[in-house]
Amino acid sequence: MKGLIVDFGGVLTDRGPDAAAEPPLIGAVLAARQAGIRTALLSNADGPGEPIPWLDRLFDVLVFSGDVGVAKPDVEIYRLTVARLGLAAGECVFVDDLAVNIRGAVAAGLVGVHHTAVAATLDELSTLLGVDFDRG
Repeated sequence: MKGLIVDFGGVLTDRGPDAAAEPPLIGAVLAARQAGIRTALLSNADGPGEPIPWLDRLFDVLVFSGDVGVAKPDVEIYRLTVARLGLAAGECVFVDDLAVNIRGAVAAGLVGVHHTAVAATLDELSTLLGVDFDRG
């Protein structure tokens, strides 16, 4: 896999068992990017809203439904995101906490990871991306 695409709410914001710590998926995205994996944020939000400076540290591409006129689970938003990453759909993993969005990504040719628990998502991403994530 050469690309990692993640949702924001429910994925990057999931703090796992240690509510005081930085959300673990933030560290995982950064580790993947440092390992040469292209990264994208894909959100059904209207746009980025207030600037979040650390987003640029994590992501090569930011895609917001409100900016592009199409939303998850429509296959076109996944195709747009992988095109902006410069990759093929089959080279990308998509992580979301909503199963309907995973189904849309899989229909577009991506590998889907349904985020239900931090540890399970980190394990699956480690296997798919070949990156060992610091678990704290």
